[in-house]
Amino acid sequence: MLVEYISEFFSELLVLLQEMAPYLLIGFLFAGILKVFFPKRLIKKYIGGSDLRSVVNASVFGVPLPLCSCGVLPTGISFYKSGASRGSTVSFLVSTPQTGIDSIIATYAMLGLPLAILRPVIALFSGILGGVFTNYAGGAIDRAEHVKNENGGNGDKSVREMLRYGFVEMVQDISKWLIIGFFLAALLSVLIPDDFFVETIRNEYLSMLLILIASIPLYVCATGSIPIAAVLLMKGLSPGAAIVFLMAGPATNAATMAVINNTMGRRTFWMYLISIIGGALLFGMLVNELIPRDWIMSAVPDLHHEGHHEGSNIIKLLSGILLTGLIINGYIQKYLSRKSSRKDRKNTDTMSDIQVYRVEGMTCNHCKATVENGIREIDENGEVFADPSKNELRIATDEIPEDEIKKKIESLGYIFKGKK
Repeated sequence: MLVEYISEFFSELLVLLQEMAPYLLIGFLFAGILKVFFPKRLIKKYIGGSDLRSVVNASVFGVPLPLCSCGVLPTGISFYKSGASRGSTVSFLVSTPQTGIDSIIATYAMLGLPLAILRPVIALFSGILGGVFTNYAGGAIDRAEHVKNENGGNGDKSVREMLRYGFVEMVQDISKWLIIGFFLAALLSVLIPDDFFVETIRNEYLSMLLILIASIPLYVCATGSIPIAAVLLMKGLSPGAAIVFLMAGPATNAATMAVINNTMGRRTFWMYLISIIGGALLFGMLVNELIPRDWIMSAVPDLHHEGHHEGSNIIKLLSGILLTGLIINGYIQKYLSRKSSRKDRKNTDTMSDIQVYRVEGMTCNHCKATVENGIREIDENGEVFADPSKNELRIATDEIPEDEIKKKIESLGYIFKGKK
């Protein structure tokens, strides 16, 4: 019996991998294009006000951007510190992690065209509603006291940088959550009986509420949530409840909520959380009540019984192999980066005047680079080393006052805890 379950688990895993791989690869390519060639100065220019236009612009900017919640948080907080209103910032933080060009393409692959259309539309309008609600409830614009670092640059705009971001950095940032999503989806497919939600939890709105409660504190990226949603739909979960999961799962997690509360204040934190909860339940109910279920479910691909051309199978197989190779390469690059980081840390250990601080909220190489570059803006000659795995920042200088370091770290969207 155990051998059968294991065999079925890996069979499900391979099916999920091959179905998503071609679309993920296309998504990574578009993610690199957006990251390198999209002028970020336009974002700061158009989301600075507290009016409806700025809120709409923030949500429109956020929908296609390939940022999960660990990447969107410092970006959104940076916009806020650069002069964006609270409403515009919340709009960006709500809409961006729910979707992206990569997850839209992958949603089409595994959930069909209706949900591929609904998902970005819901992300757009939920962001707008959250921003309007925050501006209305929050009152004043409450902009940052100073605006700086408007260099308007995007760094290296080469094809090499585009490919490096799309197929190395992007893969590194989401691979952990993508793997978790694949494994959890395969496990749920094996363990949960068919029509479980129809036979066991017959009340659609109860299942929607349970999905919401489970989704809010946990983190799963927009792309990693897709295979889980696909399996749950096949097990009888209502489309509205799937929408709740696809919204709340990527948009919220405990770390994100802690940083927003610390950086933008408790009032804005509650506006943000209420926007996510209210938006997820509202759009989940609208989908269940207004859109025929057959229209959505008939478009969801049958992963096991759908016929495929031989050429299509070969493309999916090769794409699955390539995606697996990219994920492995990402972990190899992470290992080499950590090895280099340990060397850098040893170099700082040999220097005098080492200041070690605790910084929470760093989760990836993007976070590490953001923190290190931020401190170098204060003292370009100082040796700086950030270690996300240990929530640690090491600075080989005593020329930077601690209050300046604290101010800079919090302006980047991370939590400064003082000296270790």
